[in-house]
Amino acid sequence: MKNKIILLFLFSIINYSLKAQNTRLTDNNTIGWYNYFGTFKLNDKFGIHSEYQLRRDNFITDKQQGLLRLGINYQLNPKIQLRLGYAWIETYPYGDIPINGFGKEFTEHRTFQMANLTDKVSILELSHRFMLEQRWVGRYSNANLSTEDDFPFSNRFRYMFRVQMPLKGKIIENNIPYLAIYDEIFVGFGENVNENIFDQNRLGILLGYKFNNSFRIEAGYLNQRLQLGREVNNRNVFQNNNAFIINSIFNFDLTKK
Repeated sequence: MKNKIILLFLFSIINYSLKAQNTRLTDNNTIGWYNYFGTFKLNDKFGIHSEYQLRRDNFITDKQQGLLRLGINYQLNPKIQLRLGYAWIETYPYGDIPINGFGKEFTEHRTFQMANLTDKVSILELSHRFMLEQRWVGRYSNANLSTEDDFPFSNRFRYMFRVQMPLKGKIIENNIPYLAIYDEIFVGFGENVNENIFDQNRLGILLGYKFNNSFRIEAGYLNQRLQLGREVNNRNVFQNNNAFIINSIFNFDLTKK
């Protein structure tokens, strides 16, 4: 009797999950992300973070998104870095189901707070990144408008775990290739989150090369699973975006003459 109850319970869960999936719409896209990251060390504690991400649909031919992010770094200790900053994002209509309901491009402004924790276990380098974002996402009240007339406020929490290892030797030093794998989950909370309490998840696998302490490059595969903040015909919409990604990472030490 007990086994029958357990089997019935498991069947109910599976059946519910299948029904939930059947109510979803999925929009599959192939995208390309081409990213610059630059850090300017001012002294042992403070630095400036800069980045620009050029995100394209159909790998490179069409616009997807542009993201500019600036921040101030504070090195609390060798394993903990804090960051406070601002981001500007321009998102364009792409895919079969655009993020904006009117199929228009829109602007987003963010402030953010970040904590990055690093550690090393044998040859593995580990990092945990925690980020809070305050978002003002542009919205149109009707289709006749050419610019957004509202910027509702929402909150989002992000957590990323990343592990990387050298493909030669025991540490990632100059002229050494390495492998990096990461996963990041995004969760909305507070007012105006609409459908996307679960906002998105990103899984990346990268092959990197460290030229020296000032420059390294990474390239690989990214899968982005993103839930739109609105429904279409009373159905939740998920984007499944498969991407080619390139990261160019610069570190400038302004304390050296």
